[in-house]
Amino acid sequence: MAATKVYTVGFESDVITTTVTASGAAVEGWLDEVLAVHRRRLHKLVVGLDMEWRPSFSRAYSKTAILQLCVGRRCLVFQLLRCDYIPDALGEFLGAGYTFVGVGVEADAERLWNDYGLKVDQTVDLAYLAAEKMERPDLRNAGLKGIAAAVMDAHVEKPQWVRTGDWDAYYLSDEQVKYACIDAFVSFEVGRRLFNGDY
Repeated sequence: MAATKVYTVGFESDVITTTVTASGAAVEGWLDEVLAVHRRRLHKLVVGLDMEWRPSFSRAYSKTAILQLCVGRRCLVFQLLRCDYIPDALGEFLGAGYTFVGVGVEADAERLWNDYGLKVDQTVDLAYLAAEKMERPDLRNAGLKGIAAAVMDAHVEKPQWVRTGDWDAYYLSDEQVKYACIDAFVSFEVGRRLFNGDY
């Protein structure tokens, strides 16, 4: 069975339980837990979504290495490039009509489809959502860091050396795990707050 490790990641005053895995069975377990915990509000479930891949400094294409999903204080970092298999349950979850949020999430969804044949059914870009809800057109061009500051009054660190790191490694560093988790968690939390009018 592929390796799975559970981390506790802190961000501001939140603690996020983060499952890092290359195991299809562990992904199924994570999805089962999320769906059970949120069963009463599945009709309006918001999921933070982000992806990472090894940056290419040439014309060579780098396949998506990591898929991050976050619901509430539970985050999944799935090592797609290293996984033993991609469970059907993941495709079903992505296509179930839940709202997947992130900055540039449409491009991520297209990349996920092109790389793995996984279709994300419903996406909402946080830059456009924040600009509309907060009546701030300048946020249309903002990254996650700027949007998190506007919506949550939170400071997101995005160190270049982590962002451009080796995302297709068998073992992710603690810094990579924290970066991947926080990106997905902040996407979830910004989306939740914007949809609920809590900003």
